[in-house]
Amino acid sequence: MQLQAFYGILIPFLGTTLGAACVFFLKNAPGDKVQRSLTGFAAGVMVAASVWSLLIPAIEQSAHLGALAFLPAFIGFWIGVLFLLALDHIIPHLHARSGQTEGPKSHLQRTTMMLLAVTLHNIPEGMAVGVVYAGFLSGSAQISAAGALALSLGIAIQNFPEGAIISLPLRAGGMKKSKAFANGVLSGVVEPIGAVLTILTAQLVIPALPYLLSFAAGAMLYVVVEELIPEMSQGSHSNIGTVFFAVGFSAMMVLDVALG
Repeated sequence: MQLQAFYGILIPFLGTTLGAACVFFLKNAPGDKVQRSLTGFAAGVMVAASVWSLLIPAIEQSAHLGALAFLPAFIGFWIGVLFLLALDHIIPHLHARSGQTEGPKSHLQRTTMMLLAVTLHNIPEGMAVGVVYAGFLSGSAQISAAGALALSLGIAIQNFPEGAIISLPLRAGGMKKSKAFANGVLSGVVEPIGAVLTILTAQLVIPALPYLLSFAAGAMLYVVVEELIPEMSQGSHSNIGTVFFAVGFSAMMVLDVALG
């Protein structure tokens, strides 16, 4: 079981790494339509994962509360939303990770802001994976190995374009391929670290697992509404992002239900 959890928390990081590796094969950053498609797909994956892999198991684990089974999920969800809201004010905010920032900025500033923005996105994802695998390791009947793997795979798919969105613009700005790749990989390091720390913490407070699961869901949905949806909807032909949102949502739903 522990080996499964180890591989599971590395899968999302692998997605970021493979995305960053695009710098060795592609010359330019993806076009506007491609970026909106990838962002829409990522948003759909995260919404479906929040529902099927996090909120529903959180409610099921609180079934002994009867009519109040929703309460831990409700409380954890709002703490997650407020946590990301606070984090959003502490860390420099960037709606457009692809470098669409306002005003002239130095190359170093743009690089720092992109890394911080993607790291902000990756924090709740790493926590989500860690919480689910903590539940799996605790023997929770509501969280199977297949269900935890489905969440890891879904987030890995979502991380692939994130790695590319970091490395490709850096390369286009004149940075060496190896350094651009390293920066893309660096943006995803927080995920396995966050997952491990969450597992270690959750193992000490297993009774709080429903709160932790819903906390991760609230944090992920905050990222979707605050960051991804505005990005996928900007400009003309915004329905491209909407269509790919539906594709990502249905793909993650199928993964979670079929494997779970």
